[in-house]
Amino acid sequence: MNVGGLLPLSTIDWPDRLSAVVFCQGCAWNCPYCHNAALRPFGPGDRTWDSVAQWLDTRRGLLEAVVFSGGEPLLQPGLADAMAQVRDMGYAVGLHTSGMATQAMARVLPLAHWVGMDIKAPARLYERVTGVAASADAAWASLALLRKSGVAFELRTTWHPQVLTEHDLLELAGELRQGLANAAQEAENVPWVIQAFQPDGCEDAALAETGRGHVPRQLSEALQTALGQHASLVVRQ
Repeated sequence: MNVGGLLPLSTIDWPDRLSAVVFCQGCAWNCPYCHNAALRPFGPGDRTWDSVAQWLDTRRGLLEAVVFSGGEPLLQPGLADAMAQVRDMGYAVGLHTSGMATQAMARVLPLAHWVGMDIKAPARLYERVTGVAASADAAWASLALLRKSGVAFELRTTWHPQVLTEHDLLELAGELRQGLANAAQEAENVPWVIQAFQPDGCEDAALAETGRGHVPRQLSEALQTALGQHASLVVRQ
């Protein structure tokens, strides 16, 4: 597994858990607002998985969980083995993913205790955001797997008004409402996190120069109404 970085302690990457975050190197999508653009290129990264695993072994009893983030973890052939190794150490296992590799998602979900999944846009706009054809099909298929898995999860959407309009977000809220309502027995009151754009680490100069994003209160209220009862809106400014 190619590791592009390690965050020794985080309280936000898995809400309410003391976690280490392993950043996997490489991503096949090109979202313009990405704040981890340095992790996009594929390659060996800046450290080995063996060295990370050895460090994690020394943190038993001090950390609760390990989150695999990216980049895109699902593109790592060694992800399942690494997740199983972490579980054997006694850690809870979290996963950040876009769901871009549905077969890989199916393989690793039984090893995860929690998933934070990015939902980029309403289905018709996915390719515009990711730069990759059929990316919506992969993401929504992975979400269907996640709903049925029984694994705890939250959904996340990064918002910049130059990438998605307020109308686009409301359209996405309607799609999520329908999808979660159709699977109400598997997913009750799922958190949907709107993450306001952060310029740090973004390589798109036009977006970065607009500065830190903000989600208006009126928009937040409209989104929660559009979501209905099977999801709860969380705004991270």
